[in-house]
Amino acid sequence: MDMKARAPTDRTRVRRVPERGDYERATLDAIVDAAHLCHLAFADERGVHCIPMACWREGDHLYLHGSNGSRLIRQAASGAQVCVTITHLDGLVLARSAFHHSMNYRCAVIYGVCERVADEDKAAALDAFMETIARGRSREVRPGNAKELAATTVLRLPLDEFACKTRAGGPKDDEDDLDLPVWAGVLPLELAPRSAVPDGAYEQTPEYIAKWR
Repeated sequence: MDMKARAPTDRTRVRRVPERGDYERATLDAIVDAAHLCHLAFADERGVHCIPMACWREGDHLYLHGSNGSRLIRQAASGAQVCVTITHLDGLVLARSAFHHSMNYRCAVIYGVCERVADEDKAAALDAFMETIARGRSREVRPGNAKELAATTVLRLPLDEFACKTRAGGPKDDEDDLDLPVWAGVLPLELAPRSAVPDGAYEQTPEYIAKWR
């Protein structure tokens, strides 16, 4: 795994506020691994679409899955170019002027062509997906049967062409506005786990569920 920064391509180079751009593989992995959801954009004869879907990372690939009948899955599996975006919103930045209000965030954009995961490797890939939801889950649930696996397409997108962009910290006010009698600062936001809600009665709660929160 190459963790070095990659030179940006023409379509990954961050041009708006370029100092926030980051092409380090470690930054990308951290953003992807903190996510359960991505948005995949693709184009077909009906136009351009952007669809939310579950995602997970193994090594140098972002993994996606869906029904064989899904228009998105069929298009992504056809060799078409796709673009995947993952964003974490960390706070609302309130400045002393309306113009300088902003947001703190971590974002990754990944370009490329998806590869179809071979049938014999789908079960292992989906087990890895279960583990990203809750570590230990794949050893407890019923695995996909032959019919379910046959109805599912698993795709992977190489993490070769990407850009990350982040913002952190407080407002960047104009010097002339610093003395205005206006509250300024950051309203932090966080996606946090809450207590698990069981479906039915169980003799014993698995340790990974007990530790979920």
